[in-house]
Amino acid sequence: MSNKIKAILGSIYLIILTTFLYLIFSEFDVDRINDFSYYKELRINIEQLIGQNLYLNLIIFFTFSMIWVVLLGFGSPILILSGIIFGKWIGTFISLISISTGSLCLYIIGKYFFSDLIHQILKKKFNKFIERFQKNEFYYFLAFRAAGGLGIPFGLQNLLPVIFNIKNFNYFFASLFGFIPHFFIWNSVGAGINEYIKVSDEFSLLMLIMSEEVYIPLITFVVLFLFSLFIKKKFFND
Repeated sequence: MSNKIKAILGSIYLIILTTFLYLIFSEFDVDRINDFSYYKELRINIEQLIGQNLYLNLIIFFTFSMIWVVLLGFGSPILILSGIIFGKWIGTFISLISISTGSLCLYIIGKYFFSDLIHQILKKKFNKFIERFQKNEFYYFLAFRAAGGLGIPFGLQNLLPVIFNIKNFNYFFASLFGFIPHFFIWNSVGAGINEYIKVSDEFSLLMLIMSEEVYIPLITFVVLFLFSLFIKKKFFND
């Protein structure tokens, strides 16, 4: 791909990303950022909005999350947000579908437009895993997702399989199933934050962490993190 085309695509990406960030943060009242009552009002407004048309809001969230991932956005904020808005069960479901779809779209874009660049940057570092992925790409990519991407930034996780040339079908479903434990935990944290805001009159970080809806998912996350270290050692260490 020529440098001119890359520059055009990069400019388009920056314009879209800047627009998205502006639309998100323009809805917040910066002057009340430290006012806990402001978040209680937001929670009520969100609850009323979602209650008016759940399916429409699921479609909007799906579209937003998918585009967010394609634009190399972080995964954790979307997961917590979906838990706050939809609760841990529906939030987990919609974030699984939307982020898996967005990841696949980013992978396809990377494979067809930036393959040479991705190989140049990543192949040397991850070359030792290519043969393993070629033997059973679904199995190893599922382990990779279940291990939290081995600590690799989320956007890079989604592009890394370009060097392995994973089939789109295997990419999507290995992501979908591998994401489940992590996504459920972070959506549970989001739902716990929502519940804390609902029942509390003032903010206390200690009380938030000590609330059952938050500390149980956090403990589970620690257990899952240790499990991910086991997966990394078993499948991805020499």
